[in-house]
Amino acid sequence: MKRKLVSVLLCAAMVGTTLAGATTVFAEEEAATEEAAAEETTDDAATEEEATEETTEEATEEEASDEGGEKEWEYKEAELTFLIDPDTPSQGYQAVFDLCEEKTGIHIETEIRASGGEGDNIVKTRLASGDMADLCGYNSGAKLGELNPEENFIDISGEEWASRLNDMWRQAANGGNEGAIYGIPYASTMSSAILYNKDIYEEYGLEVPHTWDDFLANCQTLQDNGVTPMIGSIGDSWTIQCTYLGDHYNVLAENPNFAEEFEAGTAKYATTPAGVESFQKLADLQPYFNEDYTATTYADACDMLVNGDGAHYVILTQALSSIYDLYGDDVNKIGLFGVPGNDAENHGLTVWTPTGIYGNAKSDKKEDILRFMEFYTSDEALDAFAAAQKPDGPYCIEGYELPDDAYDACKDAQAYFDEGKISLALEFQTSVKGTNCEYICTEVATGQTTAEEAAAAYDDDCKKQATQLGLDWE
Repeated sequence: MKRKLVSVLLCAAMVGTTLAGATTVFAEEEAATEEAAAEETTDDAATEEEATEETTEEATEEEASDEGGEKEWEYKEAELTFLIDPDTPSQGYQAVFDLCEEKTGIHIETEIRASGGEGDNIVKTRLASGDMADLCGYNSGAKLGELNPEENFIDISGEEWASRLNDMWRQAANGGNEGAIYGIPYASTMSSAILYNKDIYEEYGLEVPHTWDDFLANCQTLQDNGVTPMIGSIGDSWTIQCTYLGDHYNVLAENPNFAEEFEAGTAKYATTPAGVESFQKLADLQPYFNEDYTATTYADACDMLVNGDGAHYVILTQALSSIYDLYGDDVNKIGLFGVPGNDAENHGLTVWTPTGIYGNAKSDKKEDILRFMEFYTSDEALDAFAAAQKPDGPYCIEGYELPDDAYDACKDAQAYFDEGKISLALEFQTSVKGTNCEYICTEVATGQTTAEEAAAAYDDDCKKQATQLGLDWE
């Protein structure tokens, strides 16, 4: 069966804002008596009270606007161009574009570029030639730094509305320049996490584990009862990386400066105990995989999880939308927890921030770009986005709550955000990334190599790229 990675529709709720009108008090022309004067005084007092109420109401509305809630948008017709790759799902952003035009008068004309490396080169060429669109969709994280954002993109850090962008997004969108923010998030986040079948957990009285040992104990209990504890899908080999990738929170928990030191070449996976553990976890899972895990595909794995043919699947949360496409609300049979480490009190989640939307610093439409960005990060715009494209994780917008009908697993992820127990994936913190990661992870997961050997092999793999980037790796 065909699988889509992201999709589908929710219903949005949008509410208009109304200001209270002032009351005008008319006195009787012939109110000569003391009683009439008293009545007029009372009416004047009422008018003053109503005026006070009106002022309070206006202040409340202004406060709501400052918090990203409902507001009356200035309608001023304008046209902006937006350059994006064809792999970025359009349902969400197009819904926001349509609403933006209705509310603000800003029309967005979309230009589709090539994807992959060719698309990256197109972006770089157009920036260099001064032919960039007003808005550009591109990676957040380490790859953003390759585009010289301090010269090419508008720094929005000084905008009042940018205060809604959370710390994770600020880190992902600063292009290596502390304090800067060069764009806004196109969509929700996603994470590499352990998805689990809640019905199976309930049947066997299992609780969400908060350490790796507790997780393995759950796996053993399930295996002892004839249930497949882990779903492996090496038939699509990219999926086997997700355990290693999702463990990055735990590496940082024990080595907070690991990403910076790894890029500098002063820290390596093979010489960092927490780094070796990221690969060891793949070896730990091998006895619990389904028998045909080397042939099982991503699509098969999603089927197995929702149907209860396996209890756990370590995967990117984009899988939730794949499952929803086929099984509808049965997706809510699935819960989520981060890959556990060794500290039950510090159980966190590794997160991928979405594509960023960046404003061209050389555009002569800066005011309209900023108006658009403010609107795109407002609650009503996010509601419209979520109605057109279900989120695969929490948003990077402070104070915005997931829709009531968001996937249950996304709500589980939100709890990690609320507790501040989240970290960016390694690829968002450094441009050093090996090209053979899935091959190395496959060898560990199939018992062909040890975790120590895999960590050393990954270091060697990354050294090649570090050299190409001009980094001094020993």
